[in-house]
Amino acid sequence: MLRCTVGDEMRDWQDALKDFFCKLEWRTLIYENLYLVTGCAGFIGSNFVHYMLEKYEDIRLVNLDKLTYAGNLENLQDIEDDARHIFVQGDICDKALVTDLIAKYDPDYVINFAAESHVDRSIKNPEIFVESNVLGTVNLLQCCKDAWYDAAAKTWKEGKKYLQVSTDEVYGALGAEGYFMETTPLCPHSPYSASKASADMFVKAFHDTYGMPMNITRCSNNYGPYQFPEKLIPLLINNAKQHKTLPVYGDGMQIRDWLYVMDHCKAIDMVANGGKDGEVYNVGGHNERPNIFIVKTVIAQLHDRLKDEGISEELITHVADRLGHDRRYGIDPTKIKEDLGWYPETPFEKGIVLTIDWYLAHPDWMAHVTSGDYQKYYEQMYKNK
Repeated sequence: MLRCTVGDEMRDWQDALKDFFCKLEWRTLIYENLYLVTGCAGFIGSNFVHYMLEKYEDIRLVNLDKLTYAGNLENLQDIEDDARHIFVQGDICDKALVTDLIAKYDPDYVINFAAESHVDRSIKNPEIFVESNVLGTVNLLQCCKDAWYDAAAKTWKEGKKYLQVSTDEVYGALGAEGYFMETTPLCPHSPYSASKASADMFVKAFHDTYGMPMNITRCSNNYGPYQFPEKLIPLLINNAKQHKTLPVYGDGMQIRDWLYVMDHCKAIDMVANGGKDGEVYNVGGHNERPNIFIVKTVIAQLHDRLKDEGISEELITHVADRLGHDRRYGIDPTKIKEDLGWYPETPFEKGIVLTIDWYLAHPDWMAHVTSGDYQKYYEQMYKNK
């Protein structure tokens, strides 16, 4: 084996070379842009990581996730050997950790996906949502400010931006007509949406008070691969395959604007790189559908594809409606279309096929995430309704 001298020490050349590269400054490795992505192992975050690594060669993603019930490292399994992706397990509320990551990697962008996101869970345990979604966001903002802001000069480092990934639920509910615009007043109705609205207001406050470079995106209902099966579409797929009941809140006529997750990822990328400082951008799919339509569509698709007569609308079970359940959401994405040229590429009819294809092709993924704590949660939420 070849050996070489490092200082006064004889070392194997492979170890010496590895040590040399580990001590190089990150920027000498020539990555055009470096991102700190929080919540990277969750649904939208993991899809964003895949999207960015596929689109850009000269990029580095430092990915932070606490790995709570919905954070699943299997979502990133196929890129674990990609040198452009670094995973760090940790909490966005951990000031020392976030400070260290920003100091070590000097990210150009901090993109915050990390959040408790399920409305039902927020109704049962609202305090958890305040901790993660509000205090966690404030900690990220403060750590970015500490690293990027010169208080004496009142200036910010060039080329830095914080992007908060939010939701249309902060606007509240719509009537039968009209759409949410960026100027629509915030009127959250659930503990989840209240926590997200609070976080948005803190992001705006850091911009208005200190001049922090930032954007906020507010999206409609996402669907696609890697979504935790407490959410409607993967829950339907999983239950229907097992001939389990398909719980539908109330009459099922709650209307949502459905956005394929990769279209959302494209929007976040475009806002990060081209969004006007301080602006909010609504991201919607122009795919408004009532929940009962989604349920019946999934049933029909699975029935025909699996040739399974046990998958039918007889599995539908109407359960008591969620407390404070908003009746309709609808997004007006005109601003992001006109300012940045974004548009939703995936109509629902195509996106639902892609989504079902993915879940049918990944039964092991579904089996893993529906074991243990999730199963207990599912029974607790739906068993006695």
